[in-house]
Amino acid sequence: MPERFLLRDMPRLALLTVLGLVVLMPYIWMVAASLKPLDEIFRASLSLLPERLHAVENYGKVFAKIPVWRYLWNGVVVCGGILFFQLLFAVPAGYALAKLRFPGSGIAFGAVMLGLLVPYHVPALPLYVGFSQLGLLNGYTALIAPATISVFAIFLFRQFFKSLPDDLIHAARMDGIGEAEIVWRIVLPNAWPAATAFAIFSVVAHWNDLFWPLIVVNGPNYATPALGVLYFRSDEAGDDFGALMAAAVLMTAPLVLAFLLAQRRFIEGIATTGLKG
Repeated sequence: MPERFLLRDMPRLALLTVLGLVVLMPYIWMVAASLKPLDEIFRASLSLLPERLHAVENYGKVFAKIPVWRYLWNGVVVCGGILFFQLLFAVPAGYALAKLRFPGSGIAFGAVMLGLLVPYHVPALPLYVGFSQLGLLNGYTALIAPATISVFAIFLFRQFFKSLPDDLIHAARMDGIGEAEIVWRIVLPNAWPAATAFAIFSVVAHWNDLFWPLIVVNGPNYATPALGVLYFRSDEAGDDFGALMAAAVLMTAPLVLAFLLAQRRFIEGIATTGLKG
């Protein structure tokens, strides 16, 4: 019996393996290029393994030319701050839309759905003008504040909270627990899979974001990882693609590590977040 299931699943597993390698190939090539000298990168023949290991030179040049730890720290502060405020606002809002009945709840949910259709580039100009007039450009506030409210997070938590049993909420109310305590002490602990899934989405999006940091940051002090790679490419790397790939590997490695540590919760959160109306 196990052999029969194995034979039946082999074509599907083989297809998924091939598709996975196709998706991972750019990252694999980037890591391989970061280990090669420049002449091997531009050879006509394609080989992932370097003939001459050039990792020390490539990575050493990155650490010597740019403040790698500052860029990584800026990424942690910005992504952590954004995620904190997104959860702070989205969890109560998702709970209210899912479990509370109040006038205009349908309109509020409709506004959330409409918000999903608005590209984040649209409010960039008025936000820039506002931060400029307040003197808040080139700082953490300008990087964090525009992303603190996420309509996607509100929608995601609303859908997850719809699947929670109402008896759990009613029992908490009968024990005299207020709505705020229900949100943070009962609902959120049961929503960790959804919170982890959203955290991966949020951190990846803002760690790799170049559009908004490029607008509001004008120096290396508050540059995020993606902007730091751009500075390195423009000012230091030149045509040294080996060093440039090394910088890209260093800036993306924390994302890969975070996903590997949280992948089980991420998959669980995606699987258990229903699409109930």
